[in-house]
Amino acid sequence: MKTIHLKRLPQTMLDELKAMRIKRGLSQFALGKLIGLPQMHISGIETGKIVPRFDTLLDLVRALDYDLMLVPYSLVPVVQSLTRDQNHDMHRPLYAVNEEDDDEGISHDEV
Repeated sequence: MKTIHLKRLPQTMLDELKAMRIKRGLSQFALGKLIGLPQMHISGIETGKIVPRFDTLLDLVRALDYDLMLVPYSLVPVVQSLTRDQNHDMHRPLYAVNEEDDDEGISHDEV
């Protein structure tokens, strides 16, 4: 397996980190203070200019009440589907295959 060195975290992760911080009502300064980093470092991580070390990323997500998890590659779509609805406050039945199924007589109140 070839080693990959990230030049930056994936944009979706950067967006999620910022959204989680804002949802918690924390400024970059306040989040930095929680984990012992200056505001400029938090800004650099959120904009993708800085790729944090693993321990820094772990501290960052845990300060935001999240965690990092290893997931078998084959299960990534399942985990994403389960967390997508929670992260975006959507009320979509887990058994809906697509948007059309969600609208065809399936009541959100039935779930």
